[in-house]
Formats: sequence, C-alpha cells, structure tokens
Amino acid sequence: MLSVDLQLQQGSFTLNSKFSLENSVTGLFGLSGSGKSTLLSLIAGLKQPDNGWIRLNGKYLYCQSKNIKLPANKRKVGVVFQDNQLFPHLTVMQNLAYGYNRTDNSRRRFEAAEIIDLLEISHLLAKRPSQLSGGEKQRIALGRALLASPQLLLLDEPLASLDKGLKEQILPFLKRVKDELKLPMVYVSHSIEEILHLTDHLLVINKGEILGCGLFYDVIKAKNVQDIVGAMGLENTITANIINNDTKLGYSIAEIKGHTLFLPLANKLSKGDSCYISIRSNEIAIAKHHIAHISIQNQIKGTIISYTKQTSGISLNIDIGTTLIVDITSKAFSELELKQGSEVYCLIKAQSFSFLGKAG
Repeated sequence: MLSVDLQLQQGSFTLNSKFSLENSVTGLFGLSGSGKSTLLSLIAGLKQPDNGWIRLNGKYLYCQSKNIKLPANKRKVGVVFQDNQLFPHLTVMQNLAYGYNRTDNSRRRFEAAEIIDLLEISHLLAKRPSQLSGGEKQRIALGRALLASPQLLLLDEPLASLDKGLKEQILPFLKRVKDELKLPMVYVSHSIEEILHLTDHLLVINKGEILGCGLFYDVIKAKNVQDIVGAMGLENTITANIINNDTKLGYSIAEIKGHTLFLPLANKLSKGDSCYISIRSNEIAIAKHHIAHISIQNQIKGTIISYTKQTSGISLNIDIGTTLIVDITSKAFSELELKQGSEVYCLIKAQSFSFLGKAG
C-alpha cells in the first residue's frame, strides 16, 4: 500500500525514515518532536524531502532519483489536522463540496449523500464553522477529506484538542470509516487508547527514525522502543482476559498468566474479551510475603529475574508469567534484602491500572 524511504535535514532535526505499510490502518506513535507531523507532511506533499521516495499503491508520489515530485493536489492523499482548517466563510455543505467539486467524476469513490449519512451531519449542512462544536468541526473536516476521494487518509492528531467526551463521540465515526469505506489510514496520536480503538498495528518514530513497525504488542516489547514506552507509561503492558464485570460494586475481574486481578470497571468490555492493560513501574509496591487485612487486593507472586541500578533507585524485572518492570528505592531494595531469585509479591491498587483497548 504505502512504502517510504525519506531523508530530510531541517535545522537541527534529521528525519531518516524507511518503512512499508500493508495493513489498512496503522497508528503512528512517538513523543513530541519525534517527527510524526513532519513525516505526514512529506507524504501528503506539503513539504519536500531532501532525498528518497514515496510509493502509494505501486505508484511514485515522490522520487528524487527519477525526478518525480507530484504536488499535493495530485497525490490522492487526504489529510485531517488537529485544528480542522475549515473555511470559515463557507457553510458546512460548501466545505464538504470543496474537494468533491475538484475531483474528476471518473475517480470519485464516495458520494456526498453517503458521507453525510455515515458521519450523521445532515442537520449541520446550512451552518458555518463558527456555529459548530469541536466534535462537529472534526466530523466536517473528515467528511471534506473523504469527499476528495483519497487513496490514503492521514489523520494528524485529529482529536488532540477535544475533551474526553467529544473524543468518545468521534472515535466511532472513524471506526465506521475504517470498517465501511475500507479506506487505508495512518493515524497519528499520543494516545495508545485512540490508536487501539482503530488498529493494533503500530509504527513508532523517535528523532526522525522508525524504531518499530508491526503488531502493537510485538512493537512495544522491542528493546529499542523501551525508552519511548517508558516515557509514555507503557513499560508494563499486559494482555488480560476479562472474567467478570461487577457493575454493582464497580470493578472487573481479569486473568493474566494464571493470576487473578481486580481492575476498574471495564464498561466497554464483556466477559471473555481480551484486552491490553498497563501499569507504571513506579506504581507497584513490593513485599516479601502476602499481606492480609490491606485494601490493596492485587498481590501477585513472582520472582526477581534481574535488577538494574538507576540514578533514582533500582529497577527490578519480575517474572509473573510475563515480565513486570518495578521501580523501587535503593533503601527499600537493601532493607528487604532483595536479590536475583528472590520470591516477592507485587502489590498493585486496582485504580492504578489503565485500559488501553481490546486486544486483537
């Protein structure tokens, strides 16, 4: 579908990225300043690289050696930005028609009525952008991009400026675009939860270089991305199976590698679902034995397989059937007389876990 091998020097920033995407939707993930937006701008033709090539469905959009440099309006690549960039002087219908009217009849993939129905925006057509909510504006921006009939849709943190409630309103529409229109997408976000709502395929970028590309769980477990996932609080990401949801008491029971966990209520998951959960390494306490009469109900038995001295303390790798990374102080490590092979209990509050999304 999309193959990229690009080089760009922009001030002190260097981009040197090479990858190929075959999956219908891929999440592009990285820290601020890692090059996500720059990469999307290069693919869309909004910026020019210094060297390299871009191929979409076997056709070069850019190739320095072949002197192919298609302008943005010829690339059949749609872009939806964080700030939506609607034309303020036009109505919603006129905004939607902007790309549609500039697309030849022979290559129109979608009709206006189809997209209006898909995004449920028929009641907004006569309004102007100033009369719309943030979520409505993003739906219009998405509709305008789709009506230009792109072969690829790039979404550059489209929900970053929206609150949680609005995000939860927009994500189902993006899922419908994926499922019903079968349009390939690259989705940029700082939020793994957003990405996993759409896809479990991930592309990780840092300082202009691609560190990993593939299935989410495989990519975030790779050694060369641990600094990134640690900075995002994803150093402990685990696949769990939901056993039961207790709506009355407000918690879920899950199983991981033979251990039973009590988690916050998983409203969007059902019994039997598999999901990704995460816990930060500094939110896990260590004990030498099981502790009775304590509010922390998750006490997982494991074995220390290795440890590393850090500036701020000691980082433990604990085998619980999968590996947990746990950060404790040097004082605690010494007083508990911990060593490689020590049996310990990992104490974790239920509310310390975060749901990332449904697995698979």
